Amino acid sequence: MKIAVVGTGYVGLVTGTCLAEIGNTVVCVDTDKAKVAKMQNSQVPIYEPDLETIFKRNIAENRLTFTTDLKAGVKGAKAIFLALPTPPGEDGSADLSCVLGVADELSNILESYTVIVNKSTVPIGTAEKVAERLSVKSEASLDVVSNPEFLREGFAVEDFMKPDRIVIGTNSDKARQVLAELYAPFVDQGSPLLFMDVRSSEMTKYAANSFLATKISFMNEIANLSEKLGVDVDAVRLGIGADDRIGRRFLFAGIGYGGSCFPKDVTALQKIAQVSGYDFKILDSVNQVNRDQRKLLVEKIKNHFGGQLSGRKFALWGLAFKPDTDDIREAPSVDIIKGLIKAGATVTAFDPEANGNISQLFAGEKGLKLVEHQYDALDGANALVIATEWAVFKSPEFATIKNKLKTATIFDGRNIYHPTDMEKQGFHYESIGRKVAQGE
Repeated sequence: MKIAVVGTGYVGLVTGTCLAEIGNTVVCVDTDKAKVAKMQNSQVPIYEPDLETIFKRNIAENRLTFTTDLKAGVKGAKAIFLALPTPPGEDGSADLSCVLGVADELSNILESYTVIVNKSTVPIGTAEKVAERLSVKSEASLDVVSNPEFLREGFAVEDFMKPDRIVIGTNSDKARQVLAELYAPFVDQGSPLLFMDVRSSEMTKYAANSFLATKISFMNEIANLSEKLGVDVDAVRLGIGADDRIGRRFLFAGIGYGGSCFPKDVTALQKIAQVSGYDFKILDSVNQVNRDQRKLLVEKIKNHFGGQLSGRKFALWGLAFKPDTDDIREAPSVDIIKGLIKAGATVTAFDPEANGNISQLFAGEKGLKLVEHQYDALDGANALVIATEWAVFKSPEFATIKNKLKTATIFDGRNIYHPTDMEKQGFHYESIGRKVAQGE
């Protein structure tokens, strides 16, 4: 099947590449000329495990191509996926200007029946707005469907190729047939294909992300209470996670969620509720807990050093909002860096993939230095701060850490070490929701 994907961010690029991988002919369209040129030269513009291999393979097989020309890109496509940014506006609502702008352009281009697939996370009722825009000038028969993505950064290729479900919102039998044909290889693998009305499909995406964000904020509240009561939050996590009504995932205490989805989608759903005249109290709390949690590590550091951080140096491991990505959108590390610098400290940081993005974000900031090797960040630092649970940080050379730091002190925002082990190693170790290891 000929497919066009408009937008080559995480969702668009993974979607286009994976659809090509199962045999479709895919053209990806983007307005960023430099980015398109890079992809045409077989260079992946983002870091995502396993993506580069299939990206290059499908380019070599001529199943995956890239262009800045929307008209040429969508010509002959049976389905056009819109994977466009919907950033939060000043009031927290999703900005649909990119989605509706492309719809306006397509209304001047499309000449025959096409299924327009909203892959972007959009407010309820967006498919109807897109359909209205398309019908202004286009005389072609068109159907607009909702097909939300459920991709985890760091596992996006795996999630697309082996989805736990595929949700499609449409009331059109013709569109349903096209999407059923497109996703047949995944259904054959046992992945359920869930058809529903368009608005329910749009809500499903917001509901899923908001519920997962709720689990994270709930567990962080439990962690903060556990510290006050001398409770080990890891034991609590195991105890409740064994209940299959709750499940084990998204119960890890830490410094809060980040990324492009949870913060944006929780805020957008809050705005949708507000406009609808509904007071979504749970989401208000979820958001507030997450904002507070991001400040927690800096507060622990200030308390340990008696509020005197001026002139001190801190090593920071982990800049991406989660491991196995270079994405720093809403990353807790950003708040930590800003908090430490504001208090008069300097930060030397390392991340396996996100150094470049942080460098751009903090361009010209004198209080931050980035290094290419994790142990180089430690030289002369007063303490090590951990903000992302990359696998490479989980079994480090503790003797080297201890020798390089001025004081054997670690603040772990992701609970990747155990307090008892750290105590034996002689570290002063503070984590989230667990006892403080005093060390030597």
